[in-house]
Amino acid sequence: MVDAGAECGLRQGEIFGLAVDAVNLGSDTLHVVRQVKYLQGRLLFAPPKGCKLRDVPLPESVASSLRAHMERFAPVNVALPWLTADGPLVTHRLLFTLPTGVAVRRNYFNDEIWKEALEAAGVVAPRLSGQRPTAAREHGMHALRHFYASVLLDAGESIKAVSEYLGTRPPGSR
Repeated sequence: MVDAGAECGLRQGEIFGLAVDAVNLGSDTLHVVRQVKYLQGRLLFAPPKGCKLRDVPLPESVASSLRAHMERFAPVNVALPWLTADGPLVTHRLLFTLPTGVAVRRNYFNDEIWKEALEAAGVVAPRLSGQRPTAAREHGMHALRHFYASVLLDAGESIKAVSEYLGTRPPGSR
């Protein structure tokens, strides 16, 4: 998940919605075509933010990590409604699911997995027993997108290209 965020610039929901059909290992391309959202008390599939479907470069390091992940954890068919809580069910073979085979819910991931990993790595102070993790935007998964953009800009990539990879508009454009 970290590789998809830090080296491909995916949003958290886009990472949770990453399916086998979006990873083109042969052409070094990652197709960003869906996200997993939590809406009206229910998980669902939806297009990426702003309905901005896009292709991003898939570095060999990420392709290798995804291959290894898929060998260790087989992709799982997950059926969720499309776009609305009562939308039609669609099924995708997701790369990242919970051990029970269900799609990842953002709040659970942030509180139980991400923050725990940050504590184990010494990035944030461990919480006391029974205490909820504190929210810290600078340590959130979204920081991986900022890292991705910074690395690309530092390497000389144009703002236009970076904004296209991120699914955002460059400053001053409409």
